[in-house]
Order: sequence, then C-alpha cells, then structure tokens
Amino acid sequence: MFDIRWIRENSEAFDKALARRGYEASAAKLIALDEARRSHIASLQEAQERRNAASKEIGKAKASGDEAAAQALIDEVAKIKSFIQEGEEVERRLIADLEAAMAVIPNLPLDDVPDGEDEAGNVEVRKWGEKPKFEFNHPPKEHFELGEAQGGMDFATAAKLSGSRFVLLKGQIARLERAIGQFMLDVHTQQNGYMEVSPPLLVHGSALYGTSQLPKFEEDLFKTGGEHYLIPTAEVPLTNMVAGEILAEDELPLRVTALTYCFRSEAGSAGRDTRGMLRQHQFMKCELVSVTAPDQSIDELERMLACAEKVLELLGLHYRVMTLCTGDMGFGARKTYDIEVWLPGQDAYREISSCSVCGDFQARRMNARYRVKDSKQIGHVHTLNGSGVAVGRALIAVMENYQNADGSVTVPEVLRPYMNGLEKIG
Repeated sequence: MFDIRWIRENSEAFDKALARRGYEASAAKLIALDEARRSHIASLQEAQERRNAASKEIGKAKASGDEAAAQALIDEVAKIKSFIQEGEEVERRLIADLEAAMAVIPNLPLDDVPDGEDEAGNVEVRKWGEKPKFEFNHPPKEHFELGEAQGGMDFATAAKLSGSRFVLLKGQIARLERAIGQFMLDVHTQQNGYMEVSPPLLVHGSALYGTSQLPKFEEDLFKTGGEHYLIPTAEVPLTNMVAGEILAEDELPLRVTALTYCFRSEAGSAGRDTRGMLRQHQFMKCELVSVTAPDQSIDELERMLACAEKVLELLGLHYRVMTLCTGDMGFGARKTYDIEVWLPGQDAYREISSCSVCGDFQARRMNARYRVKDSKQIGHVHTLNGSGVAVGRALIAVMENYQNADGSVTVPEVLRPYMNGLEKIG
C-alpha cells in the first residue's frame, strides 16, 4: 500500500518504478480517485457548516416571530441531514475504490535492483562451497529415487490420502526432516537472536491482506469452509503480530522465527516439478521476520540473508546467492535475495530461501507504526521476511549431496545430535 500524497507529489517517479516491474502507469488513475474522494469530502464539510449555521438561524427566526423563515430553515436542515447521511456512504465507497485500486499495485523496487522480465534477469552475488564429488561412477540420484528405495518416501500412499503434490515420510527420513527443522530453530534462536513463536496456522483474510497475499493472490491459498485461510507461509501471522500497533523505537528491531507447516495451492505451477518433494501443497518451513525502523531495514536485509546462509553452511551445502530482478520479485518486495542450493540429482541450483525487504508497504496495509524515540512523531515501521530455510528442500539437498554408492545417506555432523548420534540412514 502506498501514501497517496507521495504518489501525487512523485507521480512520474511512481510510474517509472512501476514500468520497471512491467506494470502500466497508474498514478493518474489513483490521483483521480483521490481527487473524487477529496472533492466529495469538501462538499460534505460545506454541508455540515451550512447545517450548523442554519440550525442557529432557526432559533433567531423563531425569536423574531418569523415562523415561515424558521420552517424554511428547518426544511433546509432536514435536506442537508439527508444529503450528509447519503454522502457518508458515498465517501466510504470512494475510499474503498481508492484502496482497492492501490491494493493490486506491487511494491516499488529499490534503485539497485536489476531490471529484467523473469528469472533470466537475476544476478549472481556470490557462491559458497564446492559441488560435491562422489566416489561412484553412476549419475547422482534424485531425492525421490533415494527415498523410495529406502522405503521412507511414499508418494503413492500420500496420493491415495490427499491427491497429487503430497508425500508421506516414514522412519529415518521422517526423523531427518524433523531434525533439520529443529536444528534451524536452534540456530536462529540461540545464535542469530530471533525469538521463537508458535503461531496459528489458520488466519483471517485481514492478515493475508496485511502481508499482501490478498486480494491479488487468492487462488494460491487454501480457504476453509468458514472465514479462515491456511497460511501459505509463517510470514503472515508473524508479521501481523504488530498489525494495528504503535511500537516504541526501543523495541526495534523485532526479530521472530517460527517452524510451521505451510499450505499453497500451486495454482500457477501446473506441470512443474511434479516428481518428488520440490513443489508440494503442504511443506515445512522455518520463517524469519524482522520489524525495524526505516533507517535499519537495508542493513537488516543483509543480516537476515547471512542468517539463512549460515544454516546451509553449517549443513555443508553448496549454494549461490542471487539478486532477483524487477520482473521476478515478489509482489510486496522492494528487494529480494534468493539462495539457491545445489542439487546433484537435478544437476541444477534450486531456490531454498528468499529474503525480502518490504519497506513500509506491508506496514501501511496493517497500520503498523512506531513512536520515534524522544519525540511525539509516529511513523510506519519497515518489515522484512525470509526463509531460514525451507525444510523440505533442505531435506532434498541433504539427501542428494550426502548420498552414497549403496543408496544410503550420510547424516551431516550438525544433525547427528538430533538423530541420537545416527551417522547414516538407509
């Protein structure tokens, strides 16, 4: 969401930034909607002033014995009252029209975000580690080949229970997934300074509006029979913890993390990644959310990225960091880094984390603010979110990078305390 006053004063810059994201110019339309709202409010104010004046004139007319004038003024006040009542409904509609028009416009990219239409325009920032070298001659297997051979990754039963894009994990592989998630939580809470939160997995539509999944991306969500939605990411409840609040500047930055299941319809991914666990309707993710003062948010993005990278480095997984271009960024982001982990079975890098700074875009939708220290000034906070990281994809990466010739998988050393000392599965 945007400040309409800023758009009015910076209409050319606003449209130029939208063009970088592939959107048509919208400033003129938004300003026209706001002008209609402001003009109507002005007419209501004039009507209220006239009603107040006429009400006083009624008393004077009656005092002077001019009953005809008094009655005429009474009739005028009645008409003005009716106009104001109808006008207040019109005002609500005009405000709703402006908010609806702004709600489907994406956030504006920062100046240093590369221009591009899709993922081909993303720019590599750095690589960490080396691709694994295997002691066997056959091509590395994909995770589902390893998992099915071990009997711990069952897609057929999951399909019988729930349909496509689900998996049933069993035995040592189920335990390995749990170990990875617990390991991530411990890293972020004990080493990276995040507070652990266990949030609801069902939220109201207002929470999804606050983090900008609604109204534009409703088809990607699972809605219950009632008024709730299943969360597509823990970003939704974690960020909305500050919705409608005014925080003290001393409370910032606020850093929280959660390990939750996430639910996505994958409406736009028909035919993509249909084998294995890469793109599921239900998956586990360790989420990072930061709420900061405006002057902290850019540095916080780099810090959040480093926290996510640390998880992969401790796991010994080769990865690269990419800056997403304007055409590949998420709707609410001003700048996004993707971490792509190396998957030997696919012979490709695949996204395992996205870290984004949203500026005050979400905060304005949520009315999340802070009070400037030693001042009466109140401003909107900045929000950030990132995967720290996706647990299912980390499981995939561990299995493919630590596979052995016999189909077993070596457990990374940092995970062995969570596996009761087990060094190998399968």
